[in-house]
This record gives sequence, C-alpha cells and structure tokens, in this order.
Amino acid sequence: MSNAAKTVKSTRRRTSAKVLASVVLVAGAAGVAGLGTFGSFTSSTAADQSVSTGTVTLTSAGQATRGLDVAATNLVPGDTVQRAVQLTRASTSETFGSVKLTTTAASSNLLTTDANGLKLKVDQCSVAWVKAANNELTCSGTTTNLVAQRAVIGQNLDLGAATTSLNSADKVANLRAELVLPTAADNSFKNLSNTVTFTFDATQRTADFR
Repeated sequence: MSNAAKTVKSTRRRTSAKVLASVVLVAGAAGVAGLGTFGSFTSSTAADQSVSTGTVTLTSAGQATRGLDVAATNLVPGDTVQRAVQLTRASTSETFGSVKLTTTAASSNLLTTDANGLKLKVDQCSVAWVKAANNELTCSGTTTNLVAQRAVIGQNLDLGAATTSLNSADKVANLRAELVLPTAADNSFKNLSNTVTFTFDATQRTADFR
C-alpha cells in the first residue's frame, strides 16, 4: 500500500472517531438532563366571592298641604308657623345610624340672631299630620317631641325617635316643624324677611360582619 493511501485511510479513521465521540457526548448530555425531570400529582379548586356596596338614601316631602315650601308671611309677635315634613328611607337603603337636623339662614337679621327672634320646635307623629281648619297640624296618633323649643338656627340636632321610625318596616318619620315669633319681639322686627333652610342628614348604620 502506498504512503498516500495510508494517509487517507488514517485521516478517515480519525474523522470517524471524532464524529463518534461527538455523538456519544451529546447523548450523554441528554441523559444527564433527563435525570432532573420528575412527575407529580396536583389538585386545585377555586370559588368566586361576590362583593357589592350598599347605599344610604333619605328623602323628604311636604305633608297635609303644609310643607316647608309654603311661605309664612305677615307674621306678628305671638304667631305660630307649623309645617309638616315626611322623611322616608328608600327601600334600597341601609338602615341609619342617626338622623340629624341642621338649620341655616339665608341672611343675618333679628329674625334669626336676636334673643327674641324665631324659636324652633320639632315633633313627630306616629301617623301622618292633618291640617285643621285654623291651619294647625294635629296628630291622631302618638306625638313625640324631638327638639325642644330653642333658637331657630342650630346644627346637628339629633332626631333620635325619627331615626328609630325610619329604621322600622314603615321606613317613614312624620315630622312637624314649628316656628314661633315671640311676643317679646318689638318694633325692630317690623318688615323683616329671611329664609330658613332645613337640612336632614342621615348617617350609615354601625359597621358589622357580613
């Protein structure tokens, strides 16, 4: 055999050996990688929790055709003004923690600032108020005083019994706001006018577990 033929044969053997070695190494690596893969049993479960928020809704309306929308005119000392207000808790509303009354004046004058200015009292009737012939509002059920007579302007006056009524199945409170111009009001009160705004504020019930 010539030297050239021996060289070619030797080269082929070395090449084949290299290829074989490469294949063996790759196969070996694949075998090692396979050793790190394991099977396992699993289980899972899920559930949905629905969440929504409530609301607090209080509305007011006049009653017995003598609501707060009826102006009180031409007052003289000793006159009494009675107005009926029906408060209602909406059917979709949560119960109330409290209901309070705040009264404010559109302007500052003797009617709302003087010691002899307008006085306010608030009562509740267990049924709707009824207007008598002389414009007095009468109660054929049980009358409960909510706010004792005081100066007309006040803030956060608690209406405890009204809150109880509004939280009942009826969801209604029948109120009578009474304004009196004292007999002690003198000539300095002549020709005065003002507007008193009644604001009823309801707060949410006490937070609890749901």
